[in-house]
Amino acid sequence: MSASQTPPATAVPGDDVPTLLVKIFGKDRPGITAGLFDTLAAYSVDVVDIEQVVTRGRIVLCALVTTPTGSASNGATEGDLRATVHSWAESLHLQAEIISGTGDNRPRGTGRSHVTVLGHPLTAESTSAIAAAITATGGNIDRIFRLAKYPVTAVEFNVSGTPTDTLRTALATEASVLGVDIAVVDSGLARRAQRLVVMDVDSTLIQDEVIELFAAHAGCEAEVAEVTAAAMRGELDFEQSLHARVALLKGLDASVVEQVRKEVRLTPGARTLVRTLKRLGYQVGVVSGGFTQVTDALKEDLGLDFASANTLEIVDGRFTGKVTGDIVDRAGKARLLRSFAQQAGVPLAQTVAIGDGANDLDMLNTAGLGVAFNAKPVVREAAHTAVNVPFLDTVLYLLGVTREEVEAADTLAD
Repeated sequence: MSASQTPPATAVPGDDVPTLLVKIFGKDRPGITAGLFDTLAAYSVDVVDIEQVVTRGRIVLCALVTTPTGSASNGATEGDLRATVHSWAESLHLQAEIISGTGDNRPRGTGRSHVTVLGHPLTAESTSAIAAAITATGGNIDRIFRLAKYPVTAVEFNVSGTPTDTLRTALATEASVLGVDIAVVDSGLARRAQRLVVMDVDSTLIQDEVIELFAAHAGCEAEVAEVTAAAMRGELDFEQSLHARVALLKGLDASVVEQVRKEVRLTPGARTLVRTLKRLGYQVGVVSGGFTQVTDALKEDLGLDFASANTLEIVDGRFTGKVTGDIVDRAGKARLLRSFAQQAGVPLAQTVAIGDGANDLDMLNTAGLGVAFNAKPVVREAAHTAVNVPFLDTVLYLLGVTREEVEAADTLAD
């Protein structure tokens, strides 16, 4: 067809154009959607909007169409359309409802957000409280759908009409009271464009504290634990505590590195998280207050793009009790996030950081989305959102990735 033959685009119906909302309910089966629109096609109506949901084998199909004017060659009227749709629905043991009105859906309010809720389980009480809190901020729930049913129940609310920051503040209070995890992020292309994820290692990517694994081989677990406790009490800063703990490893045979690498336990869901992010085109890195002797192995095993940590000094096959190079501390983690983002060509606003300790706070606040993973209260309160279930791959749901998409990706060869 030439340009001159191209038919003009159909205009979006104005507020005064008569429209019909056709709703179909019943047991789902193949062909319902095609059958409805085949029925409507006889009346030369235009399709304005469609929405379909199937839950436990029951379908709800909604079609917003223009109202027949009776001016078509067959003289069909709204009454004819109603009678035909009802007859078609009854023949398939479905229910039909047709509502007259004018125009399209009302415009969505400004301020659009994705609210992801993780429950283990997700109760009716918590869902009610979340919906009420959204309404109290002036927000409207435009759509709700399930992202995952295991290992947690994850649902997403699409909300309009209220600023994201306002919504996040209101729902943070509800999350702590209800015992669910709630993430609130801006809607739009930026959410899908977050192309760099950087994680802490100890107690985040892995279940262990690497210094404690080395201390077990050196026979100084109690002493290391005492220094760690002093740091947690604020008596030592991170660098002081790092030097004090590493000094206890002096003289340890460096051959234990291979043993420690084998003892490291990935957090449940860690491998799935990294594999799925890589398949989606994300770049993934780790920063650690631990040691390159372990993070280098993790980088190779998981196919990470970036990895940075402290390095235990080894001389003549034994630990010297010192570290070499710049210390990766709280400020260092944020600095490395910026460096990784620059190397990856990703704006900071499109980065995700995941961590559990106060040492991660600068990094979490620097990233576009900071996720506190099974973190202490001070970290949960300071981060953009928190995940308090022991499955690292639940972070995927905060990015809008469904469990079905994860499983579908797993069926494909790398």
